[in-house]
Amino acid sequence: MNRRRVAPRRSRPPLPLAVLSLALMHAHGASAQTAGNFDAPLTLKRTPLLTETLTPADRGQMPSIVTGDRISGRPDLETVVEGNATLRRGAVSITADRLEYYQPDDRAKATGNVRVNQAGNVYEGPELQLKLETFEGFFNNVRYQFLVNEAHGEAKRIDFVDANVSIAREATYTTCRREDFPGWMPAWLLTATTMTTDTEENEGVAKNARLSFMGITTPPIPSVSFPLSNERKSGLLPPTIGIDNTNGIEIAQPYYWNIAPNRDATITPTIMSKRGINFSNEFRYLEKGYNGTIRFDLMGSDRLMGQRYPDLGSTKRWGVWGTHHQDFDAKALGLDSLSANISINRVSDNDYWRDFTRTPSLAQRQLPNDASLNWSKGDWSGIVRTLKYQNLQYDLSPIVPAYDKMPQITANYNKYDWHGFDVSLNLDYTHFRVNTILPSQLGYDATQQSQPDGDRAMAVASISRPFITPSSFVIPKLMLNAASYNYYLPQSSIPTVTVNGTQYVNGQVYNPSSLYFFPTSSNRAVPTFSLDSGLTFERDANYFGRAFRQTLEPRAYYVYTPYRNQSMLPNYDSAANDFSFATIYTENAFSGGDRVSDTNALTLGVTSRLIDPATGVEAARFGIAQRLRFSDQKVTLPGGTPVTDRASDLLVGAQINWTPKWSLDTLVQYNPDTRKSERSAISARYNPEPYHNLSAAFRYQAPSTPTATDGSKSIDVGWQWPINDLWGDKGKNLGPGKGQGGGRWYAVGRLNYSLQDKKLTDGVLGFEYDGCCWIGRVVLQRITTGQVTANTRIMFQLEFVGFSSIGSSPMQALRQNIQRYEPLRQPGEAPSRFTNYD
Repeated sequence: MNRRRVAPRRSRPPLPLAVLSLALMHAHGASAQTAGNFDAPLTLKRTPLLTETLTPADRGQMPSIVTGDRISGRPDLETVVEGNATLRRGAVSITADRLEYYQPDDRAKATGNVRVNQAGNVYEGPELQLKLETFEGFFNNVRYQFLVNEAHGEAKRIDFVDANVSIAREATYTTCRREDFPGWMPAWLLTATTMTTDTEENEGVAKNARLSFMGITTPPIPSVSFPLSNERKSGLLPPTIGIDNTNGIEIAQPYYWNIAPNRDATITPTIMSKRGINFSNEFRYLEKGYNGTIRFDLMGSDRLMGQRYPDLGSTKRWGVWGTHHQDFDAKALGLDSLSANISINRVSDNDYWRDFTRTPSLAQRQLPNDASLNWSKGDWSGIVRTLKYQNLQYDLSPIVPAYDKMPQITANYNKYDWHGFDVSLNLDYTHFRVNTILPSQLGYDATQQSQPDGDRAMAVASISRPFITPSSFVIPKLMLNAASYNYYLPQSSIPTVTVNGTQYVNGQVYNPSSLYFFPTSSNRAVPTFSLDSGLTFERDANYFGRAFRQTLEPRAYYVYTPYRNQSMLPNYDSAANDFSFATIYTENAFSGGDRVSDTNALTLGVTSRLIDPATGVEAARFGIAQRLRFSDQKVTLPGGTPVTDRASDLLVGAQINWTPKWSLDTLVQYNPDTRKSERSAISARYNPEPYHNLSAAFRYQAPSTPTATDGSKSIDVGWQWPINDLWGDKGKNLGPGKGQGGGRWYAVGRLNYSLQDKKLTDGVLGFEYDGCCWIGRVVLQRITTGQVTANTRIMFQLEFVGFSSIGSSPMQALRQNIQRYEPLRQPGEAPSRFTNYD
């Protein structure tokens, strides 16, 4: 074989440096898009390879290398190669039976079995003319294939405008592979009079196009655009159509605006047959020091709202959601770090959470509006914060409004191993502000919220001295919890005084029809001593033919906190701790800062673990614990009763992860006095391979009192499993996000069933079909949004892989409800051109 190196035509200036740019890495293609919920994350894009940044002028200085069986020509004029002819320059390679290269105008002419590889994109046909420097030319009767999305097709002629833009005449386009369709009849095929592709903009535009699917062809479409890769592009996304029992037929037409590499917006008008038109607008941004998301939904007039409340003057509905995070130059202020966070959640009315279930405030009835400034300096850290809730009330299920924190200022100091001691100091000042609606108007106990406003200054100091060895630990600890309050007492707490027949309360004339609050103050200081200790024993063991390192870890935890009367203190944020392994070894039986439980108790427990000695992975854990009280617990929450049991319920739990394929987690809270379980939970998961996932959980909660009806018993089952397995078709492991092969059906779902109420509370049920180059989905979803109401909708979607999709996407519902759900297709890293290198 002969080889010739052809020198560049002229010299060029040095190549420019590649520039790091901000960009989005995930697909914006309609196949990954749900109406009004563009969820591709903003992130930093890799630095482009040097050859990817070359301009036509830069490419002109690169040498051309030609090889073949016979080479002839004239120096600096033309080169003729016959037999196995190859011409290569940079990322472009041309092979043919005969190749002619004319150096003065940098033009190549190839005939006979011509193949062009341009950075992984392949074109094949009988005749080509091309200018290598500018990549201008034409190709007749072409077969082509793109590297990024594996799309391919045929064209009568392709005109190359430059290295990025080409125009195909009488062209076809599909992502269906020949090997998947015997006889080669693709499941879907796009035909167009002209098809313009721009790899720099990652966009294809087909004129006078028709889309055929399973023999059904659409009428001519004047123009349609589609993505050529996983990169984002501006334009109309496919409309989505859904059926909802509340909103009726929903038709949404999203428009995606790729404003800049680090900013984008999605605008989605939605027609709801029973309500009206809703406009959803979402804007996202990512800068060097800050990032965030803002969404605004607006419905000018809601017909259903007008029918529900005939006397309501305006039926306008709206919602605003936003997040913002910003990092500041902390060094200029002498700090280690300084950042700010803002979260906004506001809606127009109390019924919004029930009527619009696919918004960021799904099933939330207390919407937090939060702004905080966070700082750290050495062992110190702190927060300045304001938090205000919007409480969405519902007559059939009223809620107790949470207290706003306007503001909250904290400072925390933590020092470890200071001469062997661990020291901490937590300071907190909070002004609590409450909802102005009276509790009695909402039907719940007024004692749960008995003062409108108040200030709390709190300090919690602790010092401990850990004594730790490889087989034991002893940690004595002293704490002091002090707080000072300025708040208001209700009239019911202050006696009236009668003077000359007139009643007075705290110096004011008493009016029985009014609700009085009077300012007062109080203080609290509660010391606590605790002693935590434990031992660790190890041995080699063998169970079911498998070697383990088994541990036995007994633990004893003693707490003494003297009684301090706190019944007259307000309760802004304290609640009883859930009884679990996480809280049984803690000093305080309450969360929050308004109650410190008096405690004289010893908690005894033991844990045993099975550890794989080769990997260190924990295959199983078994535990049991119980708290023994030496005196009654007198401090209670408002309306609560003292705890007098000498022995608490018994906690028994196990976590088994014998292999990565399956796991079991169980917890039982057993009452020795009644010999009954107060609470039980058992969950199991089986995940033998990708797209094979089963999960089940049983939960039981006994009533709080023998006559109460607030107990619950439910079963929760979820799955994603190929139905083809039932008739022996086990599929293939094609890798994450690629499915398990074509022609496979998948069952997907999650059902939450209340055994007590004998009804389905929430559920998702559906099927997916993988047709290699297309995916079909049908999913039914039920969401319970109140005691007597539920929202049900059905979603259909037909996804043409690598092209577009039609219908209503169920992907968000599947991800949120099915544990470890795996999409049949999801974008990955763009392939390198060297994966298709000639």
